[in-house]
Amino acid sequence: MEQTTTAAATPAAAPGGRWIERYFRVRDRGTSLRTEVLAGIATFLASMYIIVVNPAILSDAGIPFSAALSATVLISFMSSLAMGLYARNPILVAPGMGMNALFTYTLVLGAGLSWEVALGCVFWSGVLFAVLAMFNVRQAIIEAIPASLRYAITCGIGLFITFIGLKNAGFIVGSEATLVTLGNFDASLVTFFIGLMATAIMVVLRFNGALILGIALTTLLSAPMGRLWGEEVMVEWSGLAAWPDFSAVMQVDIWGALKVAYLPFIFVMLFTNFFDALSCFMALSESADLKDKDGNPRNLKRSMTVDAFASMIAAPLGTSAAQTFIESGAGVAQGGRTGLVAVTIALLFLPFLFLSPLLSLVPGIATAPALVLVGLFMLAPVAKIDWERAEEAFPAFLAIILMPLTYSITLGIAFGFLSFVLIKLFTGRLEAIRPAMWVSAALSVLMLVTTH
Repeated sequence: MEQTTTAAATPAAAPGGRWIERYFRVRDRGTSLRTEVLAGIATFLASMYIIVVNPAILSDAGIPFSAALSATVLISFMSSLAMGLYARNPILVAPGMGMNALFTYTLVLGAGLSWEVALGCVFWSGVLFAVLAMFNVRQAIIEAIPASLRYAITCGIGLFITFIGLKNAGFIVGSEATLVTLGNFDASLVTFFIGLMATAIMVVLRFNGALILGIALTTLLSAPMGRLWGEEVMVEWSGLAAWPDFSAVMQVDIWGALKVAYLPFIFVMLFTNFFDALSCFMALSESADLKDKDGNPRNLKRSMTVDAFASMIAAPLGTSAAQTFIESGAGVAQGGRTGLVAVTIALLFLPFLFLSPLLSLVPGIATAPALVLVGLFMLAPVAKIDWERAEEAFPAFLAIILMPLTYSITLGIAFGFLSFVLIKLFTGRLEAIRPAMWVSAALSVLMLVTTH
């Protein structure tokens, strides 16, 4: 009798609701349709900043903002839908922070690749990722790369993204005397600082969607600039909605990316995406008990396969690689446990395919606070590095510090790998160097020789 009453009070009473419950095993996971939908909304609010921030970064590489926005929304919709329906996990897949920075500031602006060729590198890294996912060789790769370097790469990318945010806001500028220095306290900088502090306060207070609320607030503060104070008009109204911009679709240069000199870039993208995905799945499975009977992350092979094919599809659509989002933890914290969460997220992304004029109102200084705080979130693994063991700490430190100082994610990773191998080699600890690390070090040397 109690079950009948519960069913009548929820959407599960409808045939469609019962089918959804059975397909996603909602009750078996100890949740409900309402909880799953609310969890999807929570994750979407925590991560929708990527709709604006990703095009802002990719536009620095030459991809039109509106085209990058359409690609961001499309890949987020398609890959999250696949994650929900195929892998049945409550995880968002979208163009990742760090991957977009690697694409723009290392491949295009740093190494001088065209954005079309850089998209080709994204595609081939996705192909290799798919091969690894299908043949289930993750365990061998996990054991090859030391944990300290995995943590360091995440931290270094976080600092690099923070540096980009501060630079885009004009908070940090170039200086002949000191290389970098604080920018002038003009109207733009004051607006950014207010937006940054407001966003940080909302993060501290655990507001759902703190980053997107910070972007909205900073945009509103930027609207009077050039009209009431300052010189530059930051926000210009160009309409509410428009048809999607597909001008970057199928502009990927797949064959142009198949050069020996570009192999290190492809490898770095593969490495970063693979380990980001794996660490995200492991972290979420621990926090929400999303495990199979063997104690491994639930549906891990299917989830990794979705992530891999999302990276492959991202390139033809015109954006950097898609990857799992750790912001999925917001929905998990709300009680989300099934693929219905990911399906809800996918459907929430879709309307923004037609709202590019509205979102293009957002100026660079409005997305800068989000970039700074994303760096904060990505710095969390620094506590997991064993700083007492110099042979582990030094390569990790080098990887972390060189990414922002050289303005290159690839250089940070390359010198981290090289220093690890050399230290183990000359201290007589060859058993600690797995074959994959020898290959990584060789590719790092190849990259340094060919690009510098």
